[in-house]
Amino acid sequence: MQENEILLKEQLNEVVMKFVIYKPLIAKSAKAGQFVILRGREGGERVPVTLVDWDAQKGTITIIIQSIGKSTFMFNSLKQGDSFLNILGPLGTPVEIKNYGAVAVVGGGVGIAEVYPIARALKEAGNKVISVLGARTKDLIILEPEMKAVSDLILPCTDDGSHGQKGMVTDVLKSVVESGEKINAGFIIGPIPMMKFTAKLMLDLGIEPYASLNPIMLDGTGMCGGCRVSVEGKVRFACVDGPMFPARTIDFDELIRRTGEYKDREKTAVEHYEKDHQCKLGLH
Repeated sequence: MQENEILLKEQLNEVVMKFVIYKPLIAKSAKAGQFVILRGREGGERVPVTLVDWDAQKGTITIIIQSIGKSTFMFNSLKQGDSFLNILGPLGTPVEIKNYGAVAVVGGGVGIAEVYPIARALKEAGNKVISVLGARTKDLIILEPEMKAVSDLILPCTDDGSHGQKGMVTDVLKSVVESGEKINAGFIIGPIPMMKFTAKLMLDLGIEPYASLNPIMLDGTGMCGGCRVSVEGKVRFACVDGPMFPARTIDFDELIRRTGEYKDREKTAVEHYEKDHQCKLGLH
């Protein structure tokens, strides 16, 4: 085995891949809530990806990547035995893990992968863990068996009703509290609008919310300033101060604007990548 080598690749759904990678130094020091930055080739984009799991004895880390932009499409085309050029980490401030009592962990889409190590750590700390997993449709609910193993109660929901309760994560969370469950803290990871409205609901329900932010990020060490977010009316850098922040004072609207600035360029890059990599057999 060599460093950065892909030891296992598993397809979780049409656009999401799971990789187990040999990276012993990161595996020895990783903690819940941290991330790594990947680079696939010389001159390639630096892409932040959450650490989903790690094994210090085997020297492996586990990451999950959703094909969204050109670089993530390229990463997900790698095969078992291939290697990433660079893997930097662990980066970010670990989530504060303590016994809150009862906690809600809410994952939306691929955010389920990111909330999993946090749920596991909270369970190990003695918390009652209530996990709410949301996605548009059944195929996009990932890691459900793993989440079930670290949860006292697991509640999947889908927009189309194909799995679990039909509706949004906010609907499920509200029904849990209305049933008499006392929840003291909540940890939310997923699309920004989902985090915004889930955090607001948690505050209304008397739950202290925390959200993991995913702004544009370049170097991952706090030098470039690309990942700046507004928390408590002050500038914070998600790569070093986060990515998890108390959600009551996050400016989610600013975050939505900033993360949307390059959508057109990302779309164009993906279209060019797909055109360059389409099968040309039979074409003249």
